[in-house]
Amino acid sequence: MENEILYSTKFLQLKAYSRQNGAKWVYAHRPNAKDIAVIVPVVKKDDKEYVLFLITKRPPIFCENKAQYCLEMPAGLVGDINENEDILAAIKRELKEESGYEAQEIKIVSRKISSSAGLTSETSTIAIAYIDGDIEHDKPTDNDGGVIIEKKLVEKNKVLNFIQDFEKQGNAIGAQTLCGLFFAFFGN
Repeated sequence: MENEILYSTKFLQLKAYSRQNGAKWVYAHRPNAKDIAVIVPVVKKDDKEYVLFLITKRPPIFCENKAQYCLEMPAGLVGDINENEDILAAIKRELKEESGYEAQEIKIVSRKISSSAGLTSETSTIAIAYIDGDIEHDKPTDNDGGVIIEKKLVEKNKVLNFIQDFEKQGNAIGAQTLCGLFFAFFGN
């Protein structure tokens, strides 16, 4: 399977795949990542469960006038800093960097989640991180270059209303966020 690199940067390539009929399928590829770690932080605090969301400002979304903000979970590239990094190490690192939390338990619930298989080769691994919110945690160390605007803890039983209200305000919802929530609410 021969792919032509049309354009390349450190973090993103534009590639073309030649199909049997000679037509080219152009897609995006991340040359420096083996996977994407997406973490659903479930925080137990004061005998209640909360889900931690990130409100982000992603250039592809706001530059194309799709939405001002996007609702996401802590996430990041696997192997971009250390090519030998495994998925569990990336999950722990990204959770700590973007939320300040350390999980008492991490459960990988799905692998090879595609956000847009016609557009990108990128796949994600979804994990649920169970966190004791009654113990002291560090402050986040990374706002992803200014992309992360706000962190929001939402009671688990109010998540659906929160998401619907966020979208009604004209904002976008990350596909991996919805996938992660599916497993947080319906997975075992």
